[in-house]
Amino acid sequence: MLRLYDTRSRQLESIVPSTAGVLRMYTCGPTVYRFAHVGNLRSYLLADLIRRVLEQHRVRSVVCQNITDVGHLVDDEEIDPTGEDKVLQQARREGRSAVDIARFYEDAFRRDTAALNMRRPEYTPRATETIDLMIELIAKLIEKGHAYAVDDGSVFFDARSFPSYGEISGNRLDALKPGHRVEGVDPRKRFHADWALWKGSGREMTWDAPWGRGFPGWHIECSAMSQRFLGEHIDVHTGGKDLRFPHHEDERAQSNSSVGHDVVRHWVHGEHILFDGRKMAKSTGNVVLLSDVEEAGLDPLAVRLALLEHRYRQQMNLTWDTLHAADRTLRRWRQRVAEWAESPSRPIDPGYAGRAQAAFDDDLDTPTALRVLRELERDESVAPGSRFETFLHLDHVLGLDLSIDIGKPPAVAVLPPGAAELLDARAKARESKDWPASDRLRDELAALGVKVVDTPQGQTWS
Repeated sequence: MLRLYDTRSRQLESIVPSTAGVLRMYTCGPTVYRFAHVGNLRSYLLADLIRRVLEQHRVRSVVCQNITDVGHLVDDEEIDPTGEDKVLQQARREGRSAVDIARFYEDAFRRDTAALNMRRPEYTPRATETIDLMIELIAKLIEKGHAYAVDDGSVFFDARSFPSYGEISGNRLDALKPGHRVEGVDPRKRFHADWALWKGSGREMTWDAPWGRGFPGWHIECSAMSQRFLGEHIDVHTGGKDLRFPHHEDERAQSNSSVGHDVVRHWVHGEHILFDGRKMAKSTGNVVLLSDVEEAGLDPLAVRLALLEHRYRQQMNLTWDTLHAADRTLRRWRQRVAEWAESPSRPIDPGYAGRAQAAFDDDLDTPTALRVLRELERDESVAPGSRFETFLHLDHVLGLDLSIDIGKPPAVAVLPPGAAELLDARAKARESKDWPASDRLRDELAALGVKVVDTPQGQTWS
């Protein structure tokens, strides 16, 4: 079976679904206020790879991926968040409504993930459409003594009521300090590391709740949505490394406190991407979008291949050179697969397929799997039909559309300017048996890149 590195246990764990044949996976989705860059997209590739590898073991995945369209503040990475909602901030910048902004960037995210051949999750709930679930969960946490309301209508989670806080990130409560962007400790809180489940407010995009009108905190949505759509036992939870703290620590505390046991069995996190040696972030101006890749004339799946050249939990340095190299490899493999498709079919090569599958199962070791494919590509002792079947079999995991050129009509050759007139002149020269002129015109055509062959039926060109 598949083994993955569990961030909480800090070791490789076999992924055995709690329900035989069905894996329940939650993956933190986008905050839809801007375009996702290729570094963001790497996190979503992680969940797609897990799903595809498990399909090889006849395990079906049920995936929930949230859409954060409210509640994520600009300073939510701080222990004591303050600031403006990211969606509302972008709406003000662009002079559009918050709903328009959220739907526009959500659609863009869908197009990008589809272009990278990522399977669409079974559930993609939006925060704005599941407020009732969050209010219900907050009420339960208050009832169980894990949360408390304050006078302004806000509700905070009592961090000290969850003793195992910090097991994912290593950030224990007794070592946490107030956020450096906040002047002192919020007097509304019983403990500085408590976080808001509900924020009392009269701003745009607020809802009525038993404690007062306001909006949900960012972390509570994932707890509410994951339990609503996947239940109280979730096999795998994925996300980027940056979400370990405070987001996943807070989410784990909320979820476990509401039901009385560990909801998530395995926490799996992907590493960051550098581009040209620098962190990919809007603040550094070092952002590459999938649209930038396409505008450069590259297949978007070249991004997927480039990401697969590194293990998901290794930091990687992406460059335009590596993207161009991935694009060349992708086109070459498609051409080879199309050539092999013309040969008699042969069974999948068990040696190569087995080695690649073992690499996939070993904590998604995609670099080794790709090396196996390169070795198979060069191995002339393996029948072309077998190489064809093996490449396509492994492409079920790789998701590179290696069969895309099979069955395509041949490209229509286009003559360079002036060549058509030279061909006509040469045909007339041959009819009049003017062989010197015929030879001269053949040389002129060759200089233009047109090869002429004389046949009993007349001249042909390519």
